[in-house]
Amino acid sequence: MSSVALKNCIRRLRFEKNMTQEELALRTGVSRQTIMSIERGQTNPSVLLAYKISAALSTPISSVFQMEGALAPV
Repeated sequence: MSSVALKNCIRRLRFEKNMTQEELALRTGVSRQTIMSIERGQTNPSVLLAYKISAALSTPISSVFQMEGALAPV
């Protein structure tokens, strides 16, 4: 069995842009608690929310989110 995790660097990117969790939440249409949960890796965002977050941070989605681990062999 393989283990895959979605990692992100939202917190670092927010700090670089002097943006609070609340500001990012307002820009993406979710609660601050949702942003906090995604930052901590407790929740994975939907594809649409991941794109909204990357757009709000003016950063390519592949630079915000990274997949760690390996997919199961076929």
